[in-house]
Amino acid sequence: MTLPSPGLVLQLPALGRVPRKRVGLLGGSFNPAHDGHIHIAREALKRLNLDEVWLLVSPQNPLKSPAEMAPLASRLASAKAQCGADPRLRAVSLETAMGTRYTADSLAVLRRRFPKARFVWLMGADNLGQIDRWQRWRSIFHAMVIAVFARPAYDVKALAGKAARALSTVRVAPSRARSLATFDPPAWTFFPVRHHPASATRLRALTKRAKPGRSAR
Repeated sequence: MTLPSPGLVLQLPALGRVPRKRVGLLGGSFNPAHDGHIHIAREALKRLNLDEVWLLVSPQNPLKSPAEMAPLASRLASAKAQCGADPRLRAVSLETAMGTRYTADSLAVLRRRFPKARFVWLMGADNLGQIDRWQRWRSIFHAMVIAVFARPAYDVKALAGKAARALSTVRVAPSRARSLATFDPPAWTFFPVRHHPASATRLRALTKRAKPGRSAR
């Protein structure tokens, strides 16, 4: 395994000193991070009564081509910039630190490392719609409680998808989800929050068009 450059990966936060701390985990490529990610993070802090949200910057999404990915260092830097000075938000590359590749493995390590923490896995409806393609996706639902947030053009399809139908009996109403972090998995909820228009795909396209030699409109 190629080691990251010094200072690239933040150490695992020392949660052991804070029993029952509630932490949201927002995983993704963050290629780049944008306002939409922070929109979800802040909604999660408010609606789930969380102490912190960690933006878990993935070294490489197994479902995406490496050619599409900016270097990890720049993606992590963009996530840190989006977090700003808010002490409740952290951008980390824990999968690099832990040597894990798949979400199921990463969640298992985090649960062992922080047995007293109350984790909630956070994701947009776009990911709910395709989570059945992830490695051992059912084990993710059994490892942590999950909060799904509305995303433009994905909500209806995601809620009618394979995972949502398979786990329909453990879906929690948003009105009960403020204490979701205290539930035993499997349990998940869907928040029909205000749609945020930001898209990493759109941002990358705009960046390409703005490069020298191309017209920027």
